[in-house]
Amino acid sequence: MTKLTDLTIAEAREGLRAKSFSARELAEAHIDAIDRANDALNAYVLKTPERALEMADASTARLKKGEGGALEGIPLGIKDLFCTKDVRTTACSHILDGFTPTYESTVTANLWAEGAVMLGKLNNDEFAMGSSNETSHYGPVVNPWRRKDSSVKLVPGGSSGGSSAAVAARLCMGATATDTGGSIRQPAAVTGTVGIKPTYGRCSRWGIVAFASSLDQAGPIARSVRDAAILLKVMASSDPKDTTSVDMKVPDYEAAVDRGVKGLTIGIPKEYRVPGMAPEIEKLWQQGVEWLKAAGANVKEVSLAHTKYALPSYYIVAPAEASSNLARYDGVRYGLREKGADVISMYENTRAAGFGAEVKRRILIGTYVLSAGYYDAYYLKAQKVRTLIKQDFDQAFETVDAILTPTTPGPAFALGEKSGDPVEMYLNDIFTVTVNMAGLPGMSIPAGLSSEGTPLGLQLIGCAFDEETLFRAGRVIEEAAGPVFKPQDWWSKR
Repeated sequence: MTKLTDLTIAEAREGLRAKSFSARELAEAHIDAIDRANDALNAYVLKTPERALEMADASTARLKKGEGGALEGIPLGIKDLFCTKDVRTTACSHILDGFTPTYESTVTANLWAEGAVMLGKLNNDEFAMGSSNETSHYGPVVNPWRRKDSSVKLVPGGSSGGSSAAVAARLCMGATATDTGGSIRQPAAVTGTVGIKPTYGRCSRWGIVAFASSLDQAGPIARSVRDAAILLKVMASSDPKDTTSVDMKVPDYEAAVDRGVKGLTIGIPKEYRVPGMAPEIEKLWQQGVEWLKAAGANVKEVSLAHTKYALPSYYIVAPAEASSNLARYDGVRYGLREKGADVISMYENTRAAGFGAEVKRRILIGTYVLSAGYYDAYYLKAQKVRTLIKQDFDQAFETVDAILTPTTPGPAFALGEKSGDPVEMYLNDIFTVTVNMAGLPGMSIPAGLSSEGTPLGLQLIGCAFDEETLFRAGRVIEEAAGPVFKPQDWWSKR
């Protein structure tokens, strides 16, 4: 029999309904896996086994009555950016030490309403600011994948590195994540998992600790395209508590998974062939094209002319919004408080001690670009470029149904390899930030292994609110790429 932790969400759902195993057995298998692996991987910053077993037993009772929800008894990990009622939520920042919300985020409330089980809170870059999960106050997450014949610790991507590592290492069946410039898709790509950032407004942001409000969007990381579809169907909703939440019916994404791509036209943006692109990334991209063609899709080249301005514009807009959002952390109402001679010095001391280096860097950048004399030169110009990027996509989608690109410029790198060079680190988001700037849906699908034996992903970009096409094309790539990748279980041999 397949290990319970190796089951997909779809398989576990059927097994629970058939009473092949209980929700408690499923939860216990994952709790045991976390206990064996977390010291090595650091994916969870807070484990909630008692709550998990309590929720699992409640699921069993509902299943016996035939009342189970869409995720009844399915054990999930929750990124520490989502507020969870009566469970510590810190955004992995020292400044939110000990903060326990008295309310539940809309996304997690949706999950619990459909019977999902919470295993704990997952590590992430502090306030979601990072591409490698090395900026967390709780320390870096270690990718469960290793290079061939090497024990060097690799990053799991960021900011949702705890989510991607936990899903890849079988420490949960799926996880919530957030994506501001690639923080779902990039970690999914380097851990061999599936991650989808839905259209901006598809999932409520209420109860999610804010980084950049016009860019942030919640989504799932899972081990298969079908599992991602099952999760997103539950996570997405219209929410009157979030003014950016769109009042639109959420489609049945799982029903779209097996529709295929026959007759669809897939665009290949010429501007994504960036200088210095690794030959294996180029080869994988071309392989993706051939897979989609073989499945009946048409392929044509498109132009996204303003792509080269996306990254610099993003690193103006996102820090500007972060500097505004993070002004609320002052040591007065919640979290860390450092002593000071007066209220101003208390603010200064608290923020100096509470924020890590990368968060401070982005607050300073954001404050600078919003300051008098620089607002027009930087922030306003970046917003104009953002409009041009959106117009590029609008024009492309007049003739194509989706766009195929690489997800990352290379495979997972080693811990510490790029953290000393912020610009080098920011370049990891080169293929993903355009999607956030335009508010579009994007998905990363595992598509192959690098020459180092570590995962690589392909990215699909869709029209606004057309996640269904991404699930259709994503499933084709998934089937063509072969069985789901699984890292070797080196952590339990310690």
